[in-house]
Amino acid sequence: MTGKEKRLGFFEKYLTLWVVLCILIGILIGRMNSGLSEFLNTLQVYQISLPIAICLFFMIYPIMVQIDFKKVIEAGKTPKPVLLTLVVNWLIKPFTMAFFAWLFMSIVFTKYLEASLAESYTAGMILLGVAPCTAMVLVWSYLSKGNMGHTLVMVAINSLTMLFLYAPLAGLLLGISNIVVPWETIGLSVGIYVGIPLLAGYISRVQLLKRKGKEWFDASFAPSLHYAAIVALLITLILLFSLQGGVIIDQPLIIAMIFIPLFLQNQVIFWITYLTAKAIRLPYEDAAPSAQIGASNHFEVAIAVAIMLFGLSSGAALATVVGVLMEVPVMLLLVKVSLRTQQWFTKKQ
Repeated sequence: MTGKEKRLGFFEKYLTLWVVLCILIGILIGRMNSGLSEFLNTLQVYQISLPIAICLFFMIYPIMVQIDFKKVIEAGKTPKPVLLTLVVNWLIKPFTMAFFAWLFMSIVFTKYLEASLAESYTAGMILLGVAPCTAMVLVWSYLSKGNMGHTLVMVAINSLTMLFLYAPLAGLLLGISNIVVPWETIGLSVGIYVGIPLLAGYISRVQLLKRKGKEWFDASFAPSLHYAAIVALLITLILLFSLQGGVIIDQPLIIAMIFIPLFLQNQVIFWITYLTAKAIRLPYEDAAPSAQIGASNHFEVAIAVAIMLFGLSSGAALATVVGVLMEVPVMLLLVKVSLRTQQWFTKKQ
């Protein structure tokens, strides 16, 4: 790739546009055929929406199937970037998100929001804050000329760590925010939306590598799944906004109220990680993806848990969707910031 500028593909480059189009389609469906969205919302088993569950599986499975467990073990040989990412993602980020959500929903915007809505938006933002890293981080790292091995390892480690820490941390922070949710419910949703795709990804990866080989897996199978994941995300947005569209039309300022704390969280976490990486003398190739992993969110899981806990038409689900809207343009901005500041760091040995 030397001497060539790294670029997003056409589909990824205009992902924000596709997101907006799907939101508009969802709003139109909700306004013109409310019976259809209500019918889809009734397709549930134990409060789990079957259409959403199918879409979310195809969003998360492509991440899990690319996890190389051997690389996860090898990551222990270079502990500094791994420890930095884990500390930021699990000991700092969830609590700063809870703070910003409380500050804006309960203090700054309190006169503009009903208490129940403020609590619901707060819950959605907390669920985002406890869900670090998405498959898109691989794109941000690639564009930033980062260490792709480190990025993939941290995607894997965070996905595995979520199995153990997401439920207790989300339950703790939702409890602190006076939102009572059984930890068992969160644990069940993480098991369904993370555990099942992780197991399916591991089994299919082993079998496909054995039968087809790594070259076919990397060149044909993985890229096709990437687009399947994006399509599943867009379909999920249509379903969500078929019920949420009324809020955007009637109260567009709600989106701005949710966007502001999410944007501040994104910037604060990026700079905490980036400057800490500089202070502990990480090379740029490790510093950039470490900061980007912290700044972005595993919004697929956050959306899934919000829907399962609070419902498809809840304020919590809407808050997680605003996180999707923010992700692409803001992370592209941070890619440019990373590239322009790479001279701050020592060269990788």
